[in-house]
Amino acid sequence: MDTRLSQYWWLVLLQGIAAVIYGILAFIWPAITLEVFILFFGIFAIVYGVSAVIDAFGNRASGLWWLELIDGIVAVIVGVLAFVWPGVTALSLLYLVIVWALVVGVFEIVAATRSYFPSQLRWAFGLAGIASILVGVLLFAIGPARGLLALIWLIGLHALFNGVIWIYRAFQLRRLHHEERERGGPVPA
Repeated sequence: MDTRLSQYWWLVLLQGIAAVIYGILAFIWPAITLEVFILFFGIFAIVYGVSAVIDAFGNRASGLWWLELIDGIVAVIVGVLAFVWPGVTALSLLYLVIVWALVVGVFEIVAATRSYFPSQLRWAFGLAGIASILVGVLLFAIGPARGLLALIWLIGLHALFNGVIWIYRAFQLRRLHHEERERGGPVPA
């Protein structure tokens, strides 16, 4: 088993708690959740874009610096558009979340099949992956015509489900970490 994973069990716990809180808030305040989601996406895109532009000018010696420059400019434009046209941004985010859920789901399932994870955790990775793929497929099936409220609720449900799985996974990792320490295994720095 990769002992680094068990040493950082508390990060998995924090991830799970954050997901559960986000999931609950998505059900309590769906409109606010969508607005905040778009706002943070806009901020992220602008910050990413500005840093990419700065990095591109700093790396002009590389032959492909202009690709990073274009990437940064497009990111800044997308970030600004998120503030100017939040409705269009919401529809675009729907499709980005679909792709994200499908990709994460596949990676979780692949992680479940890897031998470096203890057998007690493999099912949790697999179950989280299946849940992610189901969310992606459901969001695609619902589509924008049914409204973005379904998006927020599905994302909230997904966050709640995965949050519980991550919290369980964290306590399993904590137990494994304590067993390793008792056997004289690596202790975190």
